[in-house]
Amino acid sequence: MKKLIAILSLALLPLTGFASGGGPELESADIDLTDQEAMQRGAKYFVNYCQGCHTLKYFRYERMQDFGLTKEQIKENLLFDKTQKVGSLMTNNMAPEAAAEWFGTAPPDLTLTARLRHGGGDWIYTYLKSFYKDDSRPFGVNNVIFPNVGMPHVLMELQGVQEAVIETDEHGNKHVKELKLAKPGRLSPEEYDQVAKDLATFLTHVAEPMKLERQRIGFWVMLFLFVFFIVSFLLKKEYWKDVH
Repeated sequence: MKKLIAILSLALLPLTGFASGGGPELESADIDLTDQEAMQRGAKYFVNYCQGCHTLKYFRYERMQDFGLTKEQIKENLLFDKTQKVGSLMTNNMAPEAAAEWFGTAPPDLTLTARLRHGGGDWIYTYLKSFYKDDSRPFGVNNVIFPNVGMPHVLMELQGVQEAVIETDEHGNKHVKELKLAKPGRLSPEEYDQVAKDLATFLTHVAEPMKLERQRIGFWVMLFLFVFFIVSFLLKKEYWKDVH
């Protein structure tokens, strides 16, 4: 009995601490998937700044109704191409062959990025804040958590230009110690942090739209199994009480 209770208790523990990854430390975005306004703003930023190159080919515009937008609002404000319909997948008009020629490789689809990257939304949030000036790169920028990334900093007009403070360790390897804002953008650092958080929140939702529902159902399933276990155990004792 004690062993069974211990096993059930372990099964109910959250699966944290079992995944690890190297690289720079990620900043916490403190993502709240119940924050519908953050997801609405994130959707706007994605369409305006990201969808020209990146797609969400497993996500339909109409799913934005999940976080409070109406079909009319989606149609008027968020369709990348007015020939698309609200029920269309979030694609763009960039041919993969042309993209590969321009960027060296076709920009990836971002639907599942928050699930594929260690850290999920925190990775996206930190990535969007980690661009810095690097004249050796084709687009003049590099990224701390994605070194030598082959894309421009599309949010530079909002964030501004950051410069890296480089340090060399005892083995002669160079590392980015910190980033400093050399040229301010249209937004203050705090306002840009909110933009990065909104985008990370939206992409986290896109990666698993049913996450909150899954967690809600999972709670009731585990509660049912726990109650069923108690009933089964008492029933077993009743059946076996006269067996010696």
